[in-house]
Formats: sequence, C-alpha cells, structure tokens
Amino acid sequence: MGTVVMNTLGIIAGSRGLPLLVAREARRLGVKSIVAVAVEGETDPAISGLADQVVWVKVGQLGRLIEAFRERGVQQCVMAGQIAPKNLFDLRPDLRAMKLLWSVKERHAHSLFAAVGRELERDGIQLIDALPWLGPALVQPGYQAGPALTEVQWQDLRLGARVAREVARLEIGQTVVVKEGVVLAVEAFEGTDRCLARGGELAGRQGGAVAVKLPKAGHDMRFDIPCAGAKTVETCGQSGVRVLALEPGRTILLERAETEMLCRQQSVSLVALPAEPNPR
Repeated sequence: MGTVVMNTLGIIAGSRGLPLLVAREARRLGVKSIVAVAVEGETDPAISGLADQVVWVKVGQLGRLIEAFRERGVQQCVMAGQIAPKNLFDLRPDLRAMKLLWSVKERHAHSLFAAVGRELERDGIQLIDALPWLGPALVQPGYQAGPALTEVQWQDLRLGARVAREVARLEIGQTVVVKEGVVLAVEAFEGTDRCLARGGELAGRQGGAVAVKLPKAGHDMRFDIPCAGAKTVETCGQSGVRVLALEPGRTILLERAETEMLCRQQSVSLVALPAEPNPR
C-alpha cells in the first residue's frame, strides 16, 4: 500500500481510538497540518493533542463541519471512528443535514456516509480512503491471539461467516453471534458491542459463543471501517463470547498490545477469518 503525502489532511473524527490512530500515522508519514472536526459526546478529547486545529460540532451540524474545512483550506479529508447509532434519531440536523436526510431513502451507514461524501465534494473537499495511514493496524491473514480454537468453534466460525456475509450484503450490520450451530444475534441498529452482549447472554451461563465481524463485499472503505480493540475484547469476555473472527486486510485492530493482553486474561480468541473452509 503506497504512502500518501500531503500538506493538509482533514479528519472527521468519530468515537474510540481510530481517529487518534489516523492522526498519529498521518503525522508520522509527513502530513504537515491536521485539521480535525470532532463530535461532542463522541470524539476522544485526546484528538486535541494530535491535530493542529480541532473544531467541535454537534451531531447533525453538517454545514458547520464543511465550513470548518473550507475556512482552513482542507481539500482532502477522511472519516475515522463511529457515531453511536442512537444519534441518528437524537440528532438536531441543521438545514444542510436536513436536506441530506430527505434525499436518502434507505438510512444505513453506507447510504448516509456516501451522501455526506457527495456534500463535501460540492464544496471542493474530497473524501478519501483512510487505509493508507492504517496499514500497520490492519489484521493480517493468519492472525490469532488468545487460546486455540476447538473444532466446534471452527464450525461455528464458518457458519457465522456465511450468515455475516449475507447480513452485510443486505446493509443490516457487520456482526453475527452463533453457538453450536445456532444463530444467537445479528447486529442491526444497536452496534457491535451490544450485539456481542446480547449474543453472549443468549448463549447461557456457560457462554462459549462465537462472533464474526466483517464488511460486505465491495464495501467502500472511505467510511465505516470495521474495527476491534480492547473494548471489544472486554465486551466479549464479560458476555461469554469466546471467539471473535475478523476479516484480514479490511479490519483495523486498535490498541494491539492491550487487546492481546486482554485476550489472554479473558480467554477470548481473536482470529483472522481464514480464506479456506477448513483452516487446519
């Protein structure tokens, strides 16, 4: 993956560690100026120590977001991090966001973020792929942390992968939880962590559920990049989910050292989804 060098990069910064990772890597790779638009109640305040300029907005202030980039000469930006799903209904959209919402018939992550990308382009701001700054954090083929999987867990993983691909194709969600051949939970509006918690609860007192998280085929990696990290593993451990499989090359692993330590402490297996039906 080639290195992208530019003078100024804008970051639309959502929650958790991904915006911080993008900012650090962009700086390391020679980006001279970083302008972040941060979301109140979502973005980690630590972004202020990594970006040259930070503008805080509320969810739904699309006009202010675009104006913040325009005023600072940003011509290229990336989306990094998520916005809590509930905010789709709690937001107070400004006029520009309201027009965007009216123009989108099916309101899932891909359609909404694609519409935001089109609005940015109308003002001369190109929404680009963040992956060039995330190469070191990508899950690689063959990756595994935590205990080795049992044969039953491999079988559940393969079932979960088949179901997850269909769920992702239908733009419903990216995560599926299964146990002993039974689909327990499918991610929809609630997001990954709540899906994992619900699936783990339905697995019963002994736990042992297997989760698979992956994007759809042809997923636009400019937005809604699949991620997992320490919080994800902690949720798995607390919920009795014993395996979480991720698609290599298209999933970001956040806080790698802390995440792998938690895998050992919580007896959670974090694995790259194998390309072959039988990985052994």
